[in-house]
Amino acid sequence: MNEQTQPATVRVFIALAPPDRAKDELARELRPAYGTHPHMRWNRIEDWHITLAFLGELPVSTVPLLRPPLARLAAARRPLSLALRGSGTFDDRVLWSGIDGDLDGLRTLATDVRTLVRDCGVAFEDRPLRPHLTLARARRDDRSSTAEIAARLTGFTGSPWPARRLHLVGSNAGRGAAPIRYRDIEAWALGGEVQNLSHRGT
Repeated sequence: MNEQTQPATVRVFIALAPPDRAKDELARELRPAYGTHPHMRWNRIEDWHITLAFLGELPVSTVPLLRPPLARLAAARRPLSLALRGSGTFDDRVLWSGIDGDLDGLRTLATDVRTLVRDCGVAFEDRPLRPHLTLARARRDDRSSTAEIAARLTGFTGSPWPARRLHLVGSNAGRGAAPIRYRDIEAWALGGEVQNLSHRGT
């Protein structure tokens, strides 16, 4: 008898996500690159996000401990005015879009989120905040595609948008050869109102 066992851990991060209209603006700018660089590992548009804190692999039993304090934190914050702007690369292989707007507010929110997680007793690697959306990854032997695409996007400036929700996200990254998929474990409106979601939101 084959029973599908649930994993004991889940890869977790806390993030903001742009609304559909902002993602559509950037996707239109990327359309030529989709055609000329099909070999790139393009992230799904619905998975685009701004990571505030990457927690890594956590025991499934730990996740519920984060929900009440994250809900309280979100309720005490107002939406942030942000925009997508420009592009760049990490290590010649990762293509990203930059973030503009209320960066001070974004950094404050990220700091508060990370403090909250530590106060919950959850250990994680406290990486420097570099606000961005990861768009694609190049193959290991491809050191030029990301720079070419980033150069085309240098002048891109998207319309401002309000970041209205704080997302607690789980992913299947590192679990075999399957494509990476993200799902909202829960999301909270900045200013209140909890939302239980099974997919990426805005």
